[in-house]
Amino acid sequence: MQSNKLVEIKNLKKYFKTPKGMLHAVDDITLDISEGKTLGVVGESGCGKSTTGRLAVNLLTPTSGEILFNGKNLSKINKNEMKEIRKEMQMIFQDPFASLNPRKTVSETIAEPLRIHKICNNKSELNNRVKELMDTVGLSQRLINTYPHELDGGRRQRVGIARAIALEPSFIVCDEPVSALDVSIQAQVLNLLNQLQKEKNLTYMFITHDLSVVRFFSDDIAVMYLGQLVEKASASELFLNPTHPYTEALLSAIPVPRLRNRPKRIILEGEIVTPINPKRGCRFASRCIHKKKRCEEESPQLRDIGNNHFISCHVK
Repeated sequence: MQSNKLVEIKNLKKYFKTPKGMLHAVDDITLDISEGKTLGVVGESGCGKSTTGRLAVNLLTPTSGEILFNGKNLSKINKNEMKEIRKEMQMIFQDPFASLNPRKTVSETIAEPLRIHKICNNKSELNNRVKELMDTVGLSQRLINTYPHELDGGRRQRVGIARAIALEPSFIVCDEPVSALDVSIQAQVLNLLNQLQKEKNLTYMFITHDLSVVRFFSDDIAVMYLGQLVEKASASELFLNPTHPYTEALLSAIPVPRLRNRPKRIILEGEIVTPINPKRGCRFASRCIHKKKRCEEESPQLRDIGNNHFISCHVK
């Protein structure tokens, strides 16, 4: 039985005005996320993956395109309707220190969304709910009155996760939630997110530049390059059969813990084109060893190459 599509993104664009012209942060992206599944979004820094995540939860207004959540177009609903939908979608941020208010204690931070949406009837109920959320994410109750600067990175991120799940959302954007943490703590946080997904049937958009992490965590993977989607497939299919030259280069950069029979590293050369008023043609062409004349003249379109595997490339 096929899962329902909880999030649908159609021809999404987000441009920012700069002194030199329009910066194409997200440029005509189409994808969807099924209920209870995880879509990993990967790419180099500056490729637009974090902007895509913020657009998906309506923290940014798109230049054009549609974002459908449970069939509702987020750009066509009023403020009160959006406040109700906001309970269903939350975000976990990359920097667990910058995303927490330094003047609020752990309990105040976790309780904030509950207060805003008036979920609890009295202070006792609110305190019990906060303690329940702390237990859920593995935070000791002795930390209830501590401040962010008194916690390590892993505990801060657990506070952020507790805040994100406080309203029982169905969709969470995880914007590089473990990149600022030590490796051992990364594993703990990933296991926690995985456990929460199974228990609460959560749907994730998991943004990262770490392909080892995304392979472990995602059902499907979307690869972005300079604001565009260049490849999308299931996690197993993408790692078994990477097709776009950029994806091949990304996968070749994953560290392999062996000295012999290492896969050949693909070194990308050439200039990265500017995302400000980009010219026609493939944006990866300047760094691609397979490029042809057509690549510099015509922008490739995303197409299905079979097995629900999509690629945006003229050559492959």
